[in-house]
Amino acid sequence: MLTKVGIFLSAYVGMRLFEKHRQKKTLNNVGIRLFKKHRQKETLNNIIVAKESDTLQPSPKTEQLVNETTDKVRERQFKVSLFSLGISTLTQFFYPNLALLSIGLYIYSFPYMRESEKALIKDRKIDSNVLTAMAFISAIATHQYFATGFINMYYHLEGKVKAKVLSQSKKMLINLFEQQPRKVWVLKNEVEIEMPLETLHINDIVVVSTGDVVPVDGIIVEGIAIIDQHALTGESQPVEKNVGDQVFAATMVMMTNKLYVKVKKTGKETNIAKISDILNRTVDFKMGVQLKGEEWANQEILLQLGITSAALLAVGPIGASAILNGNFGYRIRLIGPLQTLNHLTLAFQQGILIKDGRSLELLSKIDTILFDKTGTLTREEPEVGRIILYNDHYTEDEILTYTAAAEGKLTHPIARAILKKSEESNLSLPKVENSNYQIGYGITVSIENKIIQVGSTRFMVLEGISVPKIIEEEMKHSFNQGHSLIMVAIDHQFAGIIEIQSSLRPEVKKIINGLRQRGIKHLAIVSGDHKQPTQKLANELGMDSFFYDVMPENKAKIVEELQKKGKSVCFIGDGVNDSIAIKKANMSISLHGASSIATDMAQVVLMDGELSNLCQLFDLAKDLDYKLRNCLIISVIPFPFIVGGVFLFHLGLVSTILINQIGLWAGVGYAMNVKKLEHDKNNE
Repeated sequence: MLTKVGIFLSAYVGMRLFEKHRQKKTLNNVGIRLFKKHRQKETLNNIIVAKESDTLQPSPKTEQLVNETTDKVRERQFKVSLFSLGISTLTQFFYPNLALLSIGLYIYSFPYMRESEKALIKDRKIDSNVLTAMAFISAIATHQYFATGFINMYYHLEGKVKAKVLSQSKKMLINLFEQQPRKVWVLKNEVEIEMPLETLHINDIVVVSTGDVVPVDGIIVEGIAIIDQHALTGESQPVEKNVGDQVFAATMVMMTNKLYVKVKKTGKETNIAKISDILNRTVDFKMGVQLKGEEWANQEILLQLGITSAALLAVGPIGASAILNGNFGYRIRLIGPLQTLNHLTLAFQQGILIKDGRSLELLSKIDTILFDKTGTLTREEPEVGRIILYNDHYTEDEILTYTAAAEGKLTHPIARAILKKSEESNLSLPKVENSNYQIGYGITVSIENKIIQVGSTRFMVLEGISVPKIIEEEMKHSFNQGHSLIMVAIDHQFAGIIEIQSSLRPEVKKIINGLRQRGIKHLAIVSGDHKQPTQKLANELGMDSFFYDVMPENKAKIVEELQKKGKSVCFIGDGVNDSIAIKKANMSISLHGASSIATDMAQVVLMDGELSNLCQLFDLAKDLDYKLRNCLIISVIPFPFIVGGVFLFHLGLVSTILINQIGLWAGVGYAMNVKKLEHDKNNE
């Protein structure tokens, strides 16, 4: 009985010693070559650079080569396992003398032995791999060669299917971002020249025609086009782009004569490349429910060993090996990630970029949401209303010209609104000589030997500039209407006010109602704006509270104070001044098109730049939590059936293997059946 086991273990140990000897010899050869290269300084530097590059950021070709090699090894081992199953069947039923050949094939193609070796020697623990190896060895000991070959073949089949499904899910995401052409047309000295994409530089002019994929992030300098941005935003409706508008890599030009685009970002700096990098990293994660399941599986090991001992005494070694094969840890490790990855894929297809599967789990626990006001609840770009003059020294156009010039390089929505108004008024902006921007307050610039100061009332106070009482009534009226005011001073003298009228995003009210229905207990606005406009908006939306005149660092303090009260806080913002709060919150959401800092730090990005998918995001989180728990139950169910079957009906190893596989593939089928969630029709 133990002879075959001894042969199997001895052969395995010998093979591992041979592998280690070969690895040591290979390392020695590498060391000799490196020592020789060390004597050549230039070569050494190249090695260091190459080594750092390989370590930090492997090239796509290297990754592809590694993946192809892994796939070939996996495919070869699967074929060997099929051949091994055939030999095992012959050994079991017809030719017992083939037992040694079967054992040799097991040693070659059964990686559970390596995994169990690592668990026992390196990690010093007994896990599901160890149990499977024990079941495998006990099957050899009891001459159950068919069952042994079956375990071996199914292990490789599971690995192959898991790798294929993960690869397909990943490709569904990544392939959306691999549409960039290898060569592009570039305008050089009024001549169009075809060049490799990787040779482009900032400020080059790329020529794009109908049907072409935009190869870079840039600004249109000539032409009008209809562009499909579905791959980037999830929005199926094409958009019209004109001179001055931004276009992004991987979007497709549907209709144009010719589009001339000034390059702003290329290669790895484009939004699409950054998103692709994020998606590459989302494949490997573990959710809390999955971790809980693995914890149960690890706790179950001692119980399973106890039941195995009882089975050995009650029904013999065959029943004991069947119990050993009943562990459910491997099912949890397969089904959990598949379920989560498919939800991430579904979210992305619906215009929601979730950077990590754990974010969905955190969303299901959120009870408080803080909304930044400007650019999040209101439209991205407000409009300029009245221009209120203090005296006759300056005209409305002069005040607007100086303010637009001062705000020219800022990306805040108010700055964009002022610039847009100056363009509509056909104003020519003077050159800014010096500038000093204070986040949350305002900006000071030098223009045509004048000092221009633009900002909030508190900025004027900070700079020692008093606001004339004669226009306080106008200010009060604007505040009561919910408008924001931008103060303008010239040469340290108050000059006038620009009224900024924000308009509510059309989807906000139904989103607020939808969040209430989904159990969000506390909704609040956090704004750097004054009390009156913030309070008016909060009352209009039925918010539970609002915070006004909030500096960037104080937004984070508000998050912390709520967390100290036991709240789980989600912050939704779109600006640089939201970045600290985004980092502090339990969950953070940003809108596509927001500042790069906000979108880089946020855990979730709404790719269509709207809040319309916010309720759907919470539905996805709830659905995933529900289905992961069901996956956990499905993974556990086969074990009691196996135990009962062994003790009551003396089931053998083959029967319990079949029960295990029914549970596994039922779980895989459940994990793959993820349906698109519809928008809440009650709020349409």
